[in-house]
Amino acid sequence: MQHQLHYYQPDRITPTDETVATDLCVYGGTAAGVAAAVTAVRLGLRAVLLQPGGHLGGMTSGGLGWTDHGRKYVIGGLARRFYQDVGQHYGMDEEWRFEPHVAEAVFEAWAADVDLDVRRNQFLDRVQMDGQRIAQIQLQGGLTVKARMFIDATYEGDLLAHAGVQHRIGREANGEYGETLNGIQVHPKHQFDHPVDPWNTPGDPTSGLLPGIENEDLSQRQGEGDDRVQAYNFRVCMTDDPDLKIDWVRPEGFDDRLYELARRWFAGPKEQVNEPLQRVHERLGVYVPRKFDVLPHLTPAGYHKTDTNNHGAVSSDFIGANWAWPAASYEERERIFQAHVRYQQGLYWVIANDPAIPAAYREAYHHWGLARDEFTNTAHWPHQLYVREARRMVGDYVITEADCMGTSRPEDPVGMASYQLDSHNCTRFVKVEDGQARVLNEGDVQVPPTAPYPISYRAIVPRRGECANLFVPVCMSASHIAYGSARMEPVFMVLGESAAIAADTCLQLKCDAQALPYDALRPRLLAANQVLALPDPLPVD
Repeated sequence: MQHQLHYYQPDRITPTDETVATDLCVYGGTAAGVAAAVTAVRLGLRAVLLQPGGHLGGMTSGGLGWTDHGRKYVIGGLARRFYQDVGQHYGMDEEWRFEPHVAEAVFEAWAADVDLDVRRNQFLDRVQMDGQRIAQIQLQGGLTVKARMFIDATYEGDLLAHAGVQHRIGREANGEYGETLNGIQVHPKHQFDHPVDPWNTPGDPTSGLLPGIENEDLSQRQGEGDDRVQAYNFRVCMTDDPDLKIDWVRPEGFDDRLYELARRWFAGPKEQVNEPLQRVHERLGVYVPRKFDVLPHLTPAGYHKTDTNNHGAVSSDFIGANWAWPAASYEERERIFQAHVRYQQGLYWVIANDPAIPAAYREAYHHWGLARDEFTNTAHWPHQLYVREARRMVGDYVITEADCMGTSRPEDPVGMASYQLDSHNCTRFVKVEDGQARVLNEGDVQVPPTAPYPISYRAIVPRRGECANLFVPVCMSASHIAYGSARMEPVFMVLGESAAIAADTCLQLKCDAQALPYDALRPRLLAANQVLALPDPLPVD
């Protein structure tokens, strides 16, 4: 598929020698970044929002329309206002399932309402420190921003890394924080449920492994830490509307070898493969493969749209292809981004057209295609790669499995989280059983917390002795598995707003981020309708 779809395109960067002096600089136009910058302006601060791409909203406007919210009653403040504003578009009090263009319109309206200074296609180049404070940052193209406070709202944590803040990439061993679900994990979900041969020539180890498979039995290393990162994909908005549907095409640069694993799995025993991958959706009367989550709002012609996610042993997650992303250069991220585009577009084309795929699946995928009225300037493909996890800050408070399970409870909450401890697969590997080699996936975890839990203020600021004027609401201080619960878009918005309120309070009190008295912050968070503790009695979600 030909497209104008990029993570990094230098010719979109406008050269300038401008210097901006402001109170708060927010780097990253994710949902958290927009919430933070809008909050700052409403508080009377001068603020600038620097967005590396061309669109606001990150994943919330980038295809993730089937919101992973956990318990809605712990989502307050501006985050809750977002879902109410989306609901207003649909004539409802609030809505958590929506089309991408509706979400983006809300974020753009928020920015316009406060006359927010938004600078797009701004990629961080250098950070100048003055002792333990960021004095100014320079963007590619020459823009310089001097600010008293900074917020890193990127999914990658690029600003915190440039500022020398301690962080990590990958998974801790279970023993590091006394956890049980961290490190290497081999679980039955999103797994090969029948034996699939890993060799290029089935049964012949001398032929080499299919792409993306490691020749080591990782099931023998359960709970060990490593540098692997859970898989990324695109959350694609599809439609079955004949007037809007764009049929799947074979992408330029298509690599047929990447899909042999899919062919072998889809061609497995019907009673094993069919049920986990496909269901007949009675309301629609059509075949809907799993995780083609059908949005409740019909197209003008009465058809449907989806938020399509990964599901099963072989799906839209490009397992193992993203490990370099968190610390990669912008040029290398662009290559990884394009590889993910090609892989996922190629997968949909293969399932819809390859004769090796059973007819039921081909027919189901043929029924759906890209929505012509979404992502209109990126060839109808999402502009945001789902960077589920990249860098994670290491602060004075690290959110761990103990927080999720209620055995650790901070006394300085700035928001709450409640989604399941969720990690997608990280690796494919070979396991030999009874002399037969087969492929298994590794990394998937899906375990609910005991209850909604608070997120410490200390988890969104660097540790004492590090950067004193930086807040990190997205790449927060958390272990890999706890981050899997806290990393949801509504929580990012909550923490973005709380970070802006904290930055304003620091400026008023003339103190460093680490020295902010929580007693001065808490009343302001409550006044903004942030939820900091479980309501009593608990409402019905």
